[in-house]
Amino acid sequence: MSAAPGSSDVVVRFAPSPTGRLHVGNARAALLNFLFARKNGGKFMLRMDDTDDARSTAEFATAIEEDLAWLGLVHDIFARQSERLAAYEAAAEKLKASGRLYPAYESAAELDRRRKRQLARGLPPIYGRAALNLSDDDRFQLELQGRKPHWRFRLDHEHTTFEDMIQGHVEIDGASLSDPVLIREDGRFLYTLPSIVDDIDFAITHVIRGSDHITNTGVQIQIIRALGAEPPAFAHYSLLNGPEGKPLSKRDDAERFSLRALREAGYEAMALNALLARLGTPEPVEPCLSLATLAESFDIARLGRSDIRFDPADLARVNSACLHIMPYETAKPRLAALGCDLGPAFWDAVKPNLVLFADAVDWARIVEGPLEPVIEEADFAAAAAAALPPEPWDLDTWSLWTGAVKEATGRKGKALFMPLRLALTGLTHGPELKNLLPLIGRDRAQARLKGLTA
Repeated sequence: MSAAPGSSDVVVRFAPSPTGRLHVGNARAALLNFLFARKNGGKFMLRMDDTDDARSTAEFATAIEEDLAWLGLVHDIFARQSERLAAYEAAAEKLKASGRLYPAYESAAELDRRRKRQLARGLPPIYGRAALNLSDDDRFQLELQGRKPHWRFRLDHEHTTFEDMIQGHVEIDGASLSDPVLIREDGRFLYTLPSIVDDIDFAITHVIRGSDHITNTGVQIQIIRALGAEPPAFAHYSLLNGPEGKPLSKRDDAERFSLRALREAGYEAMALNALLARLGTPEPVEPCLSLATLAESFDIARLGRSDIRFDPADLARVNSACLHIMPYETAKPRLAALGCDLGPAFWDAVKPNLVLFADAVDWARIVEGPLEPVIEEADFAAAAAAALPPEPWDLDTWSLWTGAVKEATGRKGKALFMPLRLALTGLTHGPELKNLLPLIGRDRAQARLKGLTA
């Protein structure tokens, strides 16, 4: 049976198909697997399910690897299904030899008509296994007509049970399901068999995936056992929907919620990781700057069963919170790349006001100029300029200066502070001026209070 949680033998996999760009739902699937592996000292596999050669592209495969690298989800094992077709053929032959994989010749139109007749009679639209009644001569005659078979796995009509790490006890009645098609008429494999073969060959111990796969799991357990293996442990987490409550899709949500779109919008990878790791759990979403920290507190059993929503507003809040706790040493190379590394005092001053990292560029411009000040009352601004103390300035300068301006003008509260902020920064909001003032410096401050661009 599968390894127990905590075992160094834990192996999990993320298996995207390179038929589109990853979105936040895919990212959550990869992240939960990665965190489970790291928490239990195991390995994380990236497997490209690229057997759909009509839709899979090298461009999408490369994009998937780039997206995962951005998130920091480094894989320990890598495979492409397109390079493992011989293994799937061998498994298919084994199932055929045991009588579990059988040819069926109905066309899609014929199957559709049968389903409609069953529904009209109030019966479940389950495949009736007519193909099992065909004689060798029947099959020969059908193939003379140019028909090619698709291949179905013959399910045992029994209850398959498993203990899900999130959902608890699950029971699937094989009699309520159609025998699944594993191989198309053109000989191409559908998702199920290659996935099972790979899970066996790469010794996957835990399959962690969305709750929409629960019924499939009953089918897959039967196929795994028919191939002479024992199934892994399973954990089916709740699905991630968009803010409107609809399931996310590569096609419809590619622009809004693809990882590329979020990255290009300036969101922090760790902000997305922190949000996705906690959505659906009782724990509050906290800012976090490392995957190791997330893995330490990760508990898959804490994931809930109800579907959850991804709201960009939540991501923006977490993104801002991550920037607020980011040390200067981490920010320094990124500030330098943006041409706005004004030192640790600057970073500490502006980071509480950042939503996106790139916002630091705007605050550097406000500090260094040139900036056109907003002067509401020239007499007040002139009095404030006259009260500027000599340098050097420090964090106490703001309090000393505004105290002097208050005494000279009689102003206090908003009437005192807002005109000074407008003159010095051109804005009504921003970082604490006690932190900005020493960075702006006396010469620029005096020029701005006089209404000059500086």
